[in-house]
Amino acid sequence: MFDKLTQKVTDALRFVTGKSTISEKNIEDAVDAIKMALLEADVNLRVVRRFVNSTIEEAKGEKVLRSVDPGQQFIKIVHDRLVSFLGDTDPSAQNLKLRGPDVISTVLMLGLQGSGKTTSSAKLALRLKKEGRKPLLVACDLVRPAAMEQLAVLGNQIGIPVHKEDGAQNSVTVYQNALSWAKQNLIDTLIIDTTGRLQIDEPMMAELSRLKEAAKPDEMLLVADAMTGQSAVDIAKTFDEKIGLTGVVLTKFDSDTRGGAALSLKTITGKPLKFVGTGEKSEDFEPFYPERMAGRILGMGDVVTLVEKAQEVIDQKAAIELQKKMEKENFTLEDWLDQLRAVKKMGSLQSMLEMIPGMQGQISEEDIDKADLKRQEAILSSMTRKERANHLIIGPSRRGRVARGSGTSVAEVARLLKKFEKMRGMMKKMAKMGKNPANFMQGAQGYR
Repeated sequence: MFDKLTQKVTDALRFVTGKSTISEKNIEDAVDAIKMALLEADVNLRVVRRFVNSTIEEAKGEKVLRSVDPGQQFIKIVHDRLVSFLGDTDPSAQNLKLRGPDVISTVLMLGLQGSGKTTSSAKLALRLKKEGRKPLLVACDLVRPAAMEQLAVLGNQIGIPVHKEDGAQNSVTVYQNALSWAKQNLIDTLIIDTTGRLQIDEPMMAELSRLKEAAKPDEMLLVADAMTGQSAVDIAKTFDEKIGLTGVVLTKFDSDTRGGAALSLKTITGKPLKFVGTGEKSEDFEPFYPERMAGRILGMGDVVTLVEKAQEVIDQKAAIELQKKMEKENFTLEDWLDQLRAVKKMGSLQSMLEMIPGMQGQISEEDIDKADLKRQEAILSSMTRKERANHLIIGPSRRGRVARGSGTSVAEVARLLKKFEKMRGMMKKMAKMGKNPANFMQGAQGYR
């Protein structure tokens, strides 16, 4: 999301980085360039002014101008200012305030039609399920005809129960019936998909107020579309004034938008951005960490999130086994296929590259040949287990069969096998050097 902003901010920091001494003029030039970058990113003007004033005030002090490394001191100030604008300095403020398993917690998901509210409800339910909670999705959007059915389909896909009442007219009654069912079935969290409309109006707010009064929710999360920019901030402000919010979820965070909403939300509404939707899959839903995001904007990457993503899909025991195979050059096509699939589960390659320090803006979506990745997986999937275990048996006739099965050519199968041989040799060297290739596996070579 912040590609263009990151590039412009890192360019601005060149006014001060790498210099043994810096002047007030250097600082003013850097801050002015950052100001323009923020305005171009559609950040609220009031937020930009606050950022500029607080940064200049602190950066012109003796601590920066007289420090051993003034450039690094200035970057730290910019980083800290960004963190404070993106969210609370206390990481726990970003967490959901849910009660223990003996008391049923309730989360109201609010938002306009088209913001991704129903999908985000399911994504949140899946995340809480992975954390050990027992959620129930409650279909209280009685206005949009397909909302209940959509929630039921999503719930079925992720293995989470859904309470819906076809033909229901009263969302409070639906909630009360869902609560009764939850008590009987040891549910500890209700996630309620509420009514949405194309725009904010009194009937919607009146219904949400009644539901809020009945449910007394622990969390009230507004789901907003990041692509709407400052409109998302205005919507959040209105919902908070009329209903009350505890946090915001931004969907389509992976889109090519300018990012102004994320940077303006906390300052304008006073409410933390708690989660972001980063893709279409149910797993593409992440907690929002202000400090990590500030690091990404400044070109420092986000290695912590990258490692967490890897840990979710990579079994530690399997990773150790993989290391041993590489050291002995026993890495097989079967292992390669497993790693390709594991990396796919981590999300888009573009988003992963952006988390690596120094990679922001270096590789675009167009530079990643997604078709080639699919082609590689198709070729590997068309082989028998015996062939994947021993690639040396794949002679001309077998290559022809694999090519037909994968919809590719014999030449493409041959290229993949040649690449595999080269990759095995490189992995053996990496393993002996003590690097852990199980972090990004061979994908890095396979993606070239």
